[in-house]
Amino acid sequence: MASNMAARRAAKANRRKAIVAEKRKSEMFADTLAERVRRAASTPIRHCLLTDRLFEHGIGTLILTRGATREYLSMGMFLVDVFCLGIKDAAFRTIAGSDFDEYIAAANLPVPAVPVDPGIARKLLREVATWSESIGFAPHRDFAVIEQLFGDASAAACDAAFQFGRDGKPFYMASPSETPAQVRHRIEQLRARLGNGGFHFIAAA
Repeated sequence: MASNMAARRAAKANRRKAIVAEKRKSEMFADTLAERVRRAASTPIRHCLLTDRLFEHGIGTLILTRGATREYLSMGMFLVDVFCLGIKDAAFRTIAGSDFDEYIAAANLPVPAVPVDPGIARKLLREVATWSESIGFAPHRDFAVIEQLFGDASAAACDAAFQFGRDGKPFYMASPSETPAQVRHRIEQLRARLGNGGFHFIAAA
């Protein structure tokens, strides 16, 4: 009798542990980047901004926000190099709607961002990611997840055409944050893929 009671208690304890473990697993999944983006993608788009004259400057920022109300926003940010490196950075965060304009001002963007159709923005991101990967530069590791913030915004419905690179060739502009070793590696990578005359670059001596 005692052994039966002990077995029942043990089985009950095991069931309780399994329920707690499943609950913790569900809570962890609910807080992943992918799940936060998925939830945000079901809310209305509030802003879609892109660096003005991006294809003149080569590098710029694309910002997409969504929110059930304008008071609380989920924001995806992409640093885009249309001359060579593609999606250099991708980030996702939440922000109070009242802080959005101040955030944009504090970002001190060198070129103003202007409104753009979400379908055009999504097509730009997807195509520049594919193009840059074809010359050896994969998009930022979080790009595929954060790009899902566009939700049902259709890139296929957009007929915009983009020409990446400059003067028909990739043009690598090394940034001050890159180490000399990174710059050399990227130039050698381009040279291996495209040959000496297949690209342009500019870097500090």
